[in-house]
Amino acid sequence: MTPPVMSSILSAFAARLVACALLLFSLVACDKAPLNNPYPPVDAGLSVLYSAFAERPKHLDPAVAYSSDEYAFIGQIYEPPLQYHYLKRPYQLQPLTATQLPTVRYLDAQKQPLPDDADASAIVFSEYLIKIKPDIHYQPHPAFSRNERGDFLYHALDKATLNDIDTLADLPTQQTRTLRAEDYVYQIKRLAHPKVHSPIAELMAGYIDGFAEFAQQTANVPVKALKDTPMLGAYALDEHRYRILIKGRYPQFLYWLAMPFFAPMPWEADAFYDQPGLKAKNITLDWFPVGTGPYWLEENNPNRRMVLSRNKHYHPDFYPTQGDAGDFEAGLLADAGKRLPFVDRVVYTLEKESIPYWIKFLQGYYDASGITSDSFDQAVTFSTGGDPQLTPLLRDKQIQLQASVSTSIFYLGFNMLDPVVGGDSERARKLRQALSIAVDYEEFISIFANGRGVAAQGVLPPGIFGHQDGEAGLNPVAYDWRDGRAMRKPIADAKRLMTEAGYANGIDPATGRALLLYFDTTAVGTDDRALMNWYRKQFEKLGIELVVRGTDYNRFQEKMRTGAAQIFVWGWNADYPDPENFFFLLYGPNSKVKHGGENAGNYANPEFDRLFEQMRNMDNSPERQHIIDQMQTLLRTDAPWLFGYYPKDFALLHSWYLNMKPARIINNRLKYSRIEDELREQKRRAWNQPIFWPLLLLILAMAAALYPAFKTYKRRQRRLS
Repeated sequence: MTPPVMSSILSAFAARLVACALLLFSLVACDKAPLNNPYPPVDAGLSVLYSAFAERPKHLDPAVAYSSDEYAFIGQIYEPPLQYHYLKRPYQLQPLTATQLPTVRYLDAQKQPLPDDADASAIVFSEYLIKIKPDIHYQPHPAFSRNERGDFLYHALDKATLNDIDTLADLPTQQTRTLRAEDYVYQIKRLAHPKVHSPIAELMAGYIDGFAEFAQQTANVPVKALKDTPMLGAYALDEHRYRILIKGRYPQFLYWLAMPFFAPMPWEADAFYDQPGLKAKNITLDWFPVGTGPYWLEENNPNRRMVLSRNKHYHPDFYPTQGDAGDFEAGLLADAGKRLPFVDRVVYTLEKESIPYWIKFLQGYYDASGITSDSFDQAVTFSTGGDPQLTPLLRDKQIQLQASVSTSIFYLGFNMLDPVVGGDSERARKLRQALSIAVDYEEFISIFANGRGVAAQGVLPPGIFGHQDGEAGLNPVAYDWRDGRAMRKPIADAKRLMTEAGYANGIDPATGRALLLYFDTTAVGTDDRALMNWYRKQFEKLGIELVVRGTDYNRFQEKMRTGAAQIFVWGWNADYPDPENFFFLLYGPNSKVKHGGENAGNYANPEFDRLFEQMRNMDNSPERQHIIDQMQTLLRTDAPWLFGYYPKDFALLHSWYLNMKPARIINNRLKYSRIEDELREQKRRAWNQPIFWPLLLLILAMAAALYPAFKTYKRRQRRLS
């Protein structure tokens, strides 16, 4: 290589070094947005809440959806007539689209009015009159679009038009209309229609007058034709009033009126989506919902993200002005009386793995986070008193920890039809009682739930009427009350019960060997081995050999339906905050094997059933509490469940995320959320500063490595000159 060529190369390299240095300093000096920001500039200037989803919800049709991941979306889009007060606990119903709570009249067999204090035995029907607010509008949608003559533009799309449509946005004219009482009635008809497959159809058939008959009558009728088919127990009186007729007295029906199942559905939506060409393109109600709520689904891309945007037609709605004690001090009333919603857009990004989500949360790119087992040790420690607290890393970031006991229960159930663990014999009862002592759910919570739970003393979790704290709520079969707290009975007490049951030292007298019991489960993965071993060790305390029978979900469900399972783990999340919604899980006529109901263990006790029927339709009162206490005593004695634990919900919120109060039952929480956008931007910049010094060191190292070659070149040039 000739000296001029070498000179050219070195000069070019020096120029690049200078350019890199200049670029480095310009990036630092300009203080631009963080280079790792995953969001587009279009979000700037808007109040945006950032969250994530692991997989697309299966259903966005409110007649079909029945899971928390689905309610996270449809709870913001659809509006039933009632909602829960956002701040008050215990939960209180209040109007949403209704002008007031429904007026209830009791009727006799001839549907004539009865006095309000009529004996429950005389009440044959309960009539609910609901009046909705005027001037509530649907989100714009092509199903409502008409021409000047009043004809629908898109209810009969031709083949050429259909070929050009891939999403609703391809239909340029999107209009709205006002909410009508008949829309609520139409949705009730949809619940009954067999082709809709609503999960609550069977339940509602037992309550809404004429529901089952309507289902039979319309079995072969298209869903869109339900509008003109009358239902005996649901009908509109005028544009803003409708009635629902319930069999007997069922005060819990008010809670159903706060669930998306009873949100309004315009018949035009079914007429529009019923077109075969749209179905072929997956343009359906399950993909593109239409409601009156504060948000509409702007983007539904299950492989990337889902976006909720503010409904510009949303009716006047305001943040509550009252709350519980402590809410004011917690800042939960700072926005009292302000119009809702606060956030313009809610962006859900696909995150299949928990670790990337956690890292982005720490960087400030997600506004809230749950706590998985992978991130628990980085987020939470426990004080000597057992109270959860944040780690120094999260405290330094001013992240908030919210912990609350959820209105849920996880339990270990016995199949009461099984000849060994089931039945009402003294032998089987004492066997179950012994196990209720031996299976240490405090240990389970510590090992497998990271402390996120409370050992259950009965069926009802905190927050549900009838739950008793302290000694009054103690399960005396499995616990003693000592030093002001519940203490699990010693294993010696469980062994004594085993002896009384005829299984001294765990030996089955029929075989002369250890009693063999079977645990049916779908937990068959490698990660589940430790859990299954833990269950085996709990039973081994009593000399019992536990055989784990792992199976796939469909086979497990079949075992439960046919009564082939012996011992199983089950759980329940409250549909509504009433004790009836938990005790019905043990009501004899709800047996899964005999009646296809939710009584998974097929428990049947005539006295419990009698008390349940007496309690179920009562208003909350000392008398109802007394009956509930009797029911809890029966269940603690019979032990059809090991009550397990009430899970705790842990949530992490950044300091800019405001107005979040734990409430699993409330589905429409997003409209109350507020984001302090400037604070978030400041924090993101501080936490995501580009680190350029390694690049600078690399450049300097390369320069140092080339410097001897440059010096040699200069010496040669001088000798040649």
